[in-house]
Amino acid sequence: MVVITKIEVFRVDLPLKEGRYAWARGKFVDVFDCTLVRISTDVGVHGIGEVTPLGPFYLPAYGPGAREGIRHMAPHLLGMDPTQLEVLNATMDEVLMGHNYCKSPIDMACWDIFGKLSKLPVCVLLGGRFTQTIPLYRTISQESPESMADKVAGYREEGYRKFQLKVGGDATLDKARIHAAVSKLDIAGGDTLVADANRGWLAEEATRVVRAVQDLDIYIEQPCNTYEECLKVRQRTRHPFVLDESIDSIEAFLRAHADQAMDAFNLKISKVGGLTRARQIRDLGARLGYAMTIEDSWGGDVVTAAISHLAASTPTRCLYASTDFNSYVTLSTATGAPQRRNGTMEASDQAGLGVELREDVIGQAVDVYGNA
Repeated sequence: MVVITKIEVFRVDLPLKEGRYAWARGKFVDVFDCTLVRISTDVGVHGIGEVTPLGPFYLPAYGPGAREGIRHMAPHLLGMDPTQLEVLNATMDEVLMGHNYCKSPIDMACWDIFGKLSKLPVCVLLGGRFTQTIPLYRTISQESPESMADKVAGYREEGYRKFQLKVGGDATLDKARIHAAVSKLDIAGGDTLVADANRGWLAEEATRVVRAVQDLDIYIEQPCNTYEECLKVRQRTRHPFVLDESIDSIEAFLRAHADQAMDAFNLKISKVGGLTRARQIRDLGARLGYAMTIEDSWGGDVVTAAISHLAASTPTRCLYASTDFNSYVTLSTATGAPQRRNGTMEASDQAGLGVELREDVIGQAVDVYGNA
């Protein structure tokens, strides 16, 4: 039996390369509060995890909260076997109700340990490697229609073929944003566009937009704040419909499936509590024939590595896209992380997640639990 002997917590800032990331109704972030975790064991094997919330107003998650949640759980996890992932997750659920994002980096680090002990990449442990080449989408931050269209064109030249356009706010302006972006794409040739409102529209605003773009071959994502509002809009449009913020648990996924509320969904690792729960929802979604985007709320090198392993082990026909968040930020926190090539990335062949923290970048731990 292997046991956890020490849990170290690090905090770093991840500045955005573009300076600002803006989405529905004026919300924006320019620097992300990143929490990194390193878990050590009695056999000398360690694992690393990360959680980086998209500010305090996207989901019920924020940077300092992640570290406070870990502070509450960590003493209860010392002495546990990190490879018994269901037992470990049950313990986290018992000592801290909810707050899935706090649990995600711990679960992620334990998968890293499991892979290193097994001498296998995490994607193999998550079900097997379906693909070496993971398609990426690029998020286009909310700006003027012209600026957003120009960015679509620029990223298309870099190899991206899938785009997520940040809308949600002024319905008239959003219609112009969608039309401008589509004009830069070769939809017939396989380019795709997702109009993501991030819960920013009222149902009547969403209805106006989907009617105005009904002749465009695009996706509509999470138009409204509540699941019920989204379902109402879903019933009014013929566009492929994506749920994101509403899918935060297995129970939420099963409800949406029963209501025929979506054609595809976004699976964010930290939103559901880590790779263990994400794998369960992923497998249900694949079995039921849903397209899905594998990602997280945000992150750097470690989160991008975890995303790549979950995506690589997703049946190819169900994998719509994934995200290389480490290409959006200016700071690299780990070696070995996936790197974008022509709009794609690959999961590492190394044991575990295939990444190691950069000691000169992450600095001293802000919290340490247990002993070496």
